[in-house]
This record gives sequence, C-alpha cells and structure tokens, in this order.
Amino acid sequence: MTGRAAPLALVTGGARRLGAVLSARLAAAGYVVAVHASGALPPDPAVAAMLAGGDHALFAADFTEDGAATGLFAAVHRHYGRAPDLLVNNAAIFGNDDLATTCHAELARHYTVNLVAPALLMRALAAARPAGAAVVNIVDQRVVHPHRDQLSYTLSKVALAALGAIAAQQPGLRVNAVAPGLVLPTADYAPDQMRRLAAAMPLGALPTPGAIADAVLFLAGQGAINGALLFVDGGAHLRPFTADFVNL
Repeated sequence: MTGRAAPLALVTGGARRLGAVLSARLAAAGYVVAVHASGALPPDPAVAAMLAGGDHALFAADFTEDGAATGLFAAVHRHYGRAPDLLVNNAAIFGNDDLATTCHAELARHYTVNLVAPALLMRALAAARPAGAAVVNIVDQRVVHPHRDQLSYTLSKVALAALGAIAAQQPGLRVNAVAPGLVLPTADYAPDQMRRLAAAMPLGALPTPGAIADAVLFLAGQGAINGALLFVDGGAHLRPFTADFVNL
C-alpha cells in the first residue's frame, strides 16, 4: 500500500462472534478497520489483538437510540479524517417471536437495528461519496424461504435484502450482500443437533465463519459486481425449512 493510505472499513457489530472474524479478515487483507460495538462487552481476542496495535479503533453505538447510526459514521469520519471505503452492515439482533406473539415494540426494535441503522449508514456513505465506496450487507439465507420463527428478525432481513437491491442503484455506491446459513451456533444447539443440521445441507456441511469473511472480502474488491446476493450457506437456501435451525 506504499504511496497511499490503506482502505478504511467500518464493520458494524464487528467486535464479537462473526463480526470479529470479519474485522480480523479485513485487517489481515490490509484494511484499517473501524470496529463498531453496541455496548460494553469486551471484544473477541482476535479483535482485541488488532486494537492493541496499528490504526484500528473501536467505536461504541447503540443502534436502538435515535441518531446512533449517523453519529457512528460521523465519529469514524472525524477519527480518520475520511469516510470509509467499505461499509459492512453486520450488526443484528434476533428474538424468538412469531405472528402470535410479536408486538409493536419487538418489530420496531428489530427494524431499528437490522434495517434502519444500515439504511442511515448507507445514506451517510453515499453523501460522503469516497471514490469506489462499497457496501456489503449481511443478510440471511432464509430470505428465500422465510419460515414462521423469529418473525421480526426474518422480516428485517428480508427488508435489508430489498434495501440493498434499491441502494445498489444509487450513483457512486456499490452495494452487495452475503447471505450466511448457520455459522456460529449459540448455547441453544446440542452437538448432535449440529451434526444432523450439517448433514441436512445440500453440501453436507455448514459454512465456516472464514468462508463468510472471504465472501465479504471478495465482494468488497470486485468493482464490477453490484446488487449481488451471495449465498454462503452450504446450499441451505435451496430447500425450505419449517422452522429456524435451532428448533429443528
């Protein structure tokens, strides 16, 4: 990168779990990474090591609060003196509501974090218009065959996929998406359940966090690709599931 500044990436939800893998992979590829976290939880070790040396920095913003997304973008711009070259909208929340149990507050909370924050960050990036600015949204393989579980989360991810297709038409902004399948299980999953779910995928395996990170890096660097939705899910989107993986 001699002679010019390293590209700057803003990764929302980039301090823990999948987001930490994305942040570390981009850093290894030569990006300076602005790592967003929603609260005070410590970052995963790989991100903590990144932050201990180099130009990477951690920024806190609670997307449920009004003005948090635009405030985050302004803070990153102010800290580095420039807008990000790459925005990775990874931050998300998910609950276990369905049509019988959901409510206004639950729907609004999911849409605020999973859709409104990405939209406002994309708006800010489009307004700043750094040359070759790119966005990669992290959606979900379920956008093809939505099921009834986790209604608010599912609706917000379907909407985010649609938002990406619309935003990709914005002059000067290149927007793509990665749709993961089950990548990092929570404590709700049993070991045997993970084995059975892997066997149920058309490829007979679940995607790795590294595969998701590689897909993000690929889309970030391909200047001729715009409006694409790349499934990295072991083929899960090819068949409908009756419920969320954790309930199978």
